[in-house]
Amino acid sequence: CKIFPGAVISAEPQDLKYKGEKALTFIGDNTVIRECVTVSRGTSDKMQTVIGNNCLIMAYSHVAHDCEVGNHCIFSNNTTLAGHITVGDYVVMAGMTAVHQFCSIGNHAFVTGGSLVRKDIPPYVKVARDPLSYVGINSVGLRRRGFSSDKIAEIQNIYRVIFQNKLNITQALSVVEAEFEATPERDEIIQFIQSSMRGVMRGFNAQGL
Repeated sequence: CKIFPGAVISAEPQDLKYKGEKALTFIGDNTVIRECVTVSRGTSDKMQTVIGNNCLIMAYSHVAHDCEVGNHCIFSNNTTLAGHITVGDYVVMAGMTAVHQFCSIGNHAFVTGGSLVRKDIPPYVKVARDPLSYVGINSVGLRRRGFSSDKIAEIQNIYRVIFQNKLNITQALSVVEAEFEATPERDEIIQFIQSSMRGVMRGFNAQGL
């Protein structure tokens, strides 16, 4: 990896529960850590903080203790991750994004600048507004990564059911399971939402805004 001046890597976490345990930080190959980024080591929870391969963590971002960041992620300037956050592969977070502890962000998600992330963000989506809401799928990113038009349409139709049909999450997932052919993408979406600990962010239309 390449680390720029002023970055602080694997310092003691800013966690009052930390008792000096010998936790670690792992940073993958070809990852770039820009100026004044801070990455805390783990605590007794996971004993490690992990940033994957081929990531770009831009200046003044913070990755707190026990976070797990996947591969090919981009965090723009001043992105802030609290502790115990899980981020999938190919996630892009625009500048000034702040993520609440214990949140999860799915693969290929795009988070617009200035977002406050308080709930889990499922894979393949684009999120914006306050409170954070579904505003579509990350079609630009998916096309760049080789997803076909048919696959993008499939993902879009799944999320229309989940976020735009005025169903609760349980009802929406039942419809998706019944009406959509089983594919890796469909199953990934269902599994992510079913396993969410903090709950997923809402659909924009579901808020009546």
